[in-house]
Amino acid sequence: MIVLAAGAGRRLAPLTDLRPKPLCPVGNRALLDLALDRVGALEGPVAVNLHHGADAVREHLAASGRVDVHLSEEQPQALGTAGAVGALRSWLDGRDVLVVNADTWAPGALTGFVAGWDRARTCVLVHATDTFGPRVGVVASLLPWAEARRLEPVPTGLYEVVWRRCHEAGALVAVRHDGPFVDCGTPADYLEANLGASALIGGPVIDPSASVAAGSVVGRSVVGAGAVVEGRVEDSVVWPGERVAADEVLVRSVRASATVTLGPLGEGSVPPA
Repeated sequence: MIVLAAGAGRRLAPLTDLRPKPLCPVGNRALLDLALDRVGALEGPVAVNLHHGADAVREHLAASGRVDVHLSEEQPQALGTAGAVGALRSWLDGRDVLVVNADTWAPGALTGFVAGWDRARTCVLVHATDTFGPRVGVVASLLPWAEARRLEPVPTGLYEVVWRRCHEAGALVAVRHDGPFVDCGTPADYLEANLGASALIGGPVIDPSASVAAGSVVGRSVVGAGAVVEGRVEDSVVWPGERVAADEVLVRSVRASATVTLGPLGEGSVPPA
C-alpha cells in the first residue's frame, strides 16, 4: 500500500507555507494520519513517498510512532503519482498495490473495495459516479503487479500512463463511492473537508486542550489543540495554538497563524457526478 505525500500543495498556499500539505489538519488530525488509518485497516506493508516538506513529514511520522512505515524520498524532484510507484518497484517485490493520496479527505473503510477486486484489472474507486473520466474524484486505486512493474521512477501521473490506457482498453474497473470526499486542493476545498468532519459528529470539533471562553460562540467549526476562542467562530477552522480575540468574528475562514487568516472563503469545488 502506498500513500502519496510528496506534492507541494501550491494551490493551498499560504497554508502550505506554514506546514506541508499532508500535515494540514482536518478534524484536528493531519491529512496524512487520516490516509494512513484508511490503509492501515488492511493487512500489508505501507509506504509513504516524500519530497516537499520531507523533513517535517518524517519527523511527524516518527513522533506518531509509525516506525513501520517505509519512506521513499524523491530527489532531486517529485515523481508524480505514477513515478512514485515506479520508485517503489523493488519494495513492492511482485505485490499488487493500493494507492491513495494523502491530500484527499475521504473517511470510510476501503476493505470492501479491496475485497471485491479481481486482482487482474486496474480498479479505481471514484466519487459519486459509476464511470471513469478525466475529471472524476479518485478516492483510491488498485494496481495489479503487472501494471505496477511497468512504471518507471520518472515524473509521470497515474491518469496519463495507467488509468487512461486501461480505460480505453476496457481493462479498468470503476467502483462507485458515495461517502464523503474532498480533494483538498485549495483553501476553500480544505475548509469544506473540515466542515465535513464537523458534520460527521453533528457539531464542532474542539480539541480537549482548546479554551473556549464563556459567552463565545463556536458553530460548525474545528478548533485545534491549545487554541483560544474568545470571540465567534462559525463554519471555520482554528489551527492549534491560535487565538480568536473577543472582538473577532470568523465566518468561513481559516485562522492558521497570527499573520495568516483566510476568509471568508467561497464554496469548495465538488467533483462532478
